[in-house]
Amino acid sequence: MVDDAVQTSPRSPVGVRVRRGVARALLVVGAVVTLVGVLLLAAAWRDDRAIESRLGNATAEVVSVAFNRTVIRFGTPDGKVYSPSQGVLYPEGLEAGLLVRVEYDTANPELARIAGRTASLGLLPVSTFLLVVWAVLIPLILFVRRRPGGGSSRL
Repeated sequence: MVDDAVQTSPRSPVGVRVRRGVARALLVVGAVVTLVGVLLLAAAWRDDRAIESRLGNATAEVVSVAFNRTVIRFGTPDGKVYSPSQGVLYPEGLEAGLLVRVEYDTANPELARIAGRTASLGLLPVSTFLLVVWAVLIPLILFVRRRPGGGSSRL
């Protein structure tokens, strides 16, 4: 009789609950990574719109190139020289000492990008990264959710 009570209990075995929790945690990680990728693209698009709404053009000197930012220096028609503290947007392929054309927001010259480059440059790397993340997470989630004995359970 005791065995029947254990089998009909509405609670799942501990192992099943743990696997469900791990699977849900992996889903949350995937969702957060996806959200960050989408927000990154949205922020780049927003910066591009700001630059395009008050477009200024200049020739800039590349001062330094590092992993986290590329520093440039450019002058505006009013004679002021700017060096955006966060670096320039879309700096791929630049080297210190180069002269490059930049586009900047005349209301906020701290916001500058290499001329002709836009947020669309981020679509391929971000989407590829997210594809790889989900290509790893989906099989992992399915593996974790698999019941011992070959069956599968619902999330």
